[in-house]
Amino acid sequence: MKAGFYQFNPAFGKKEENLKKVLSAITDADADLIVLPEFFATGYQFVSQEEVSGLSEPIPDGDTTARLSELSRQKGIYLVAGLPERDGDSFFNSAVLTGPDGFIGVYRKTHLFFEEKLYFSPGDTGFKVWDTKAGRIGIMICFDWFFPEAMRALALMGADIITHPSNLVLPYCPAAMPIRCLENRVFAVTANRVGEENRKAGQSLRFIGQSQITSPEGKIVIRAPEDDEALLIAEINPETARNKDLNHLNNIFDDRRPDMY
Repeated sequence: MKAGFYQFNPAFGKKEENLKKVLSAITDADADLIVLPEFFATGYQFVSQEEVSGLSEPIPDGDTTARLSELSRQKGIYLVAGLPERDGDSFFNSAVLTGPDGFIGVYRKTHLFFEEKLYFSPGDTGFKVWDTKAGRIGIMICFDWFFPEAMRALALMGADIITHPSNLVLPYCPAAMPIRCLENRVFAVTANRVGEENRKAGQSLRFIGQSQITSPEGKIVIRAPEDDEALLIAEINPETARNKDLNHLNNIFDDRRPDMY
């Protein structure tokens, strides 16, 4: 299959502009799966609960999910994208999965980063894996990667490909993902953004780019630049992630000893 990501610089609060940019960029892409960044249509640096309320949408009934679903149906492609979700009086940092038949599912971010804690509730969906024609797809969002349990949980649930919408500002993830993938023998598609947001005095956020696809062997299949927008696609074989053997005597899951941890 062909998997990829679109790394770009969203304009804060301009959902329609950002959506049009993304839809235009990926409409002609030759891919089976494309991952978009965290908060791809809204921008990241919220400064009030009113902004969060105004830019969040219900899932799956919101406009952003509907348009992603329509593109998935038209192209026969799977999309994973991050957006702020409204559910009654609660707000979540969420990501949706859409496919050839439309909306498939939603994941709410488990580990909130920095000032996300001021505006969003911790995710309550738990980690999920969906069995699709493109492989078994799991989702984690940005800072979730910092917790080894996130990828391990998804791998134990059978994920072949862990999709990773992100707005990374810390420098560690690109170098760390090969280890996360190696220790779980899975693919990961990290879709980060580029640019800066300076919406709060004295608090500039610079996003590090370097979106990448990482293999079960811990190799970087493709990586985007630090500062440039990029749509990159690579051919991968999800079934290789189902072999957890290191040799004829060691299997990384069978050899686990949870009673000792």
